Amino acid sequence: MEMLVASAVGTLTAGGVYLMLRLRAFPVILGLAMLSYAVNVFLFSSGRLAVGLPPVLNKYAEVAYSDPLPQALVLTAIVISFGMTAVLVMIALGAFLESAEDGVNIDPNRPDVDEDDEAATEPVAGVK
Repeated sequence: MEMLVASAVGTLTAGGVYLMLRLRAFPVILGLAMLSYAVNVFLFSSGRLAVGLPPVLNKYAEVAYSDPLPQALVLTAIVISFGMTAVLVMIALGAFLESAEDGVNIDPNRPDVDEDDEAATEPVAGVK
């Protein structure tokens, strides 16, 4: 069980970091959402992974219980990440409507050119 949760956290983190390194707004938003899911799963798993145990201590039964603090932290983090995602979507939508493009232009003086188009416009050596 722990190996499955650890691999899920690692996969979500890797996917989130990969998407956050893109130069478009929508993949960055998806990457942030994936990172917040990875943190939520990590926080939830920090409270001991136990199946069938009550969330609070029962005074009538002498059994172990799962820690309710990580569960409360995850519920709070879900609400915060939902609000953060909504704000980021609105900022990205406003930027798209203002500039009519979704990408991040690193050099403002350079027009948007794909690598294939750039190679086609370079002069061939020896040809004037």
